[in-house]
This record gives sequence, C-alpha cells and structure tokens, in this order.
Amino acid sequence: MTTSSTAWKEEILSIAGVDLQIIKGGSGEPLLILHDEIGHHEWLNYQQALSQNHTLHIPSHPGFGKTQPLEWIMNMRDMAGWYLQALDELKLGPINVVGFSMGGWLAAEMATMDTSMFKKIVLVGATGVKPPVGEIYDMFLEIAQNFITAGFVDSSKVEEFQKICPDDAPAELVEAWEVAREEACRLGWKPYMYYAGLPQLLPRLKALPTLIVWGRQDAIVPISAGELYHQSIPGSKLTVLEDCGHRPEIEKTSDFVQLVNEFLNS
Repeated sequence: MTTSSTAWKEEILSIAGVDLQIIKGGSGEPLLILHDEIGHHEWLNYQQALSQNHTLHIPSHPGFGKTQPLEWIMNMRDMAGWYLQALDELKLGPINVVGFSMGGWLAAEMATMDTSMFKKIVLVGATGVKPPVGEIYDMFLEIAQNFITAGFVDSSKVEEFQKICPDDAPAELVEAWEVAREEACRLGWKPYMYYAGLPQLLPRLKALPTLIVWGRQDAIVPISAGELYHQSIPGSKLTVLEDCGHRPEIEKTSDFVQLVNEFLNS
C-alpha cells in the first residue's frame, strides 16, 4: 500500500471474534468505507480528498485482506450482523458510511437491520438487488484483471488505473485478489450477488438520508439496480455520472468527492 500526504495507519484489532485489519486516516467526523468484492489494497485519490474533512475507517471484511474469515458467516446478511457487532465494539455508531459494489450491498443490509447505527449512507454501484434490466457481471468467468478493467469506460484514460490494476501485478496482489474473489463467491454465489428479499426490506431506510451514486455506463451492475434501490428507499437521491463505469470514485474522482462531501455536509 502506498503512502500519501495524509498520514494513515494500519491496525489489527481483536473485534467481534476476529483480528480485524483496519486502515485509518484523515481528520474530522468518522466516515466508514466498505470496500468492494476485490478488497482494499491502496490509499487512493478519492480517499485522500475525503480525508481532508473526515477520519476514514477502512476495515477489511472477514475473509479479505489480513482479516481471517469466520466460518459461520455464510452470506451477506450474516456479514451485516457481524459488522453491527463490530461497530458496537469499535464504538463507531452512529456513523456515516460509503459502500462500494459489494460493500454497498453490505451497507444496505446493515441499515435494514439497524438504521440507528448510521447517520447517512452512500451506496455506490451497489450489488444486493436483482437488476430489473440486465444482469450483474459474472466476475468468476474472468481473471481478476479483466473484471477490474470491465469496471471502467476506458481504463487507459484513468489516472489511477495502473495503481489499482498494474499490467505486471505483483504476486502478492494477484493472490489478494483471488482470496477476495473466493470469499465473495462464498458470500454471494446463489443467487449471484443479490438477496431477493432486500427490496422489500429497504423501505425501513425511509428516515435515513441515502445517496445512490451510479455510473451511466456501469458494465458490472446495471443502472436498473440503482433505480430499484432508489425506488425502494423512500426519500433517497439517485445521482448518475455520465461517461462513467462501475468505479466513479476512481473514474470521476472530483465529481464523486464533491457529491459525497455535499451530501454528508448538508
């Protein structure tokens, strides 16, 4: 993991029955970042920007990064229940949260279980609901590099693409991708990357300010899934970024950071 002008630190904490890897950096009100199905491997520009006004807490989910898996966590609702206990022990709630892809699904599941744990929630290209139109991209039919590349409209124009997906990826990074994909498979295989009951539970978020961010050209999770989240969460706001794929925080960093900051500060 590379350093930046913001001091960050990595900790391993004994939390909720597991040694939890967590990265912290920045200053200001705490902001929980829930990573996607590939895991968290770098301190990126969007994190650097958000850390100017927020103290970022970026845990590696059980089974990802340096956090060992827990055998009893068999699906995303199990994971959500574990996270609520972890946040209790970390004394982080109520807290603002940003969830990316599978991390967005996780955030949504947690919120349906306990809306009081969160102040505001941001879902970015979230899996978790079955798209009414199109299908969620099957990441297990591709090598990790191809899956990551498919998340961008044009990866050659993305400043940080070689940082997150280098042409000659070191063996340790390739292994971390595969470990993450194995755990994602275990958690979200059948049905693939969604829970059929989630749209029926999402109205519980009616009093929780919710921002949904999607790339118009998202080839991983169709925009119809974002529209379903928006329809299912009363009072939520859906913002669609043009010329943008599955990773708006990387492909449209300035626009994304502005959206999140304005939402959290409003």
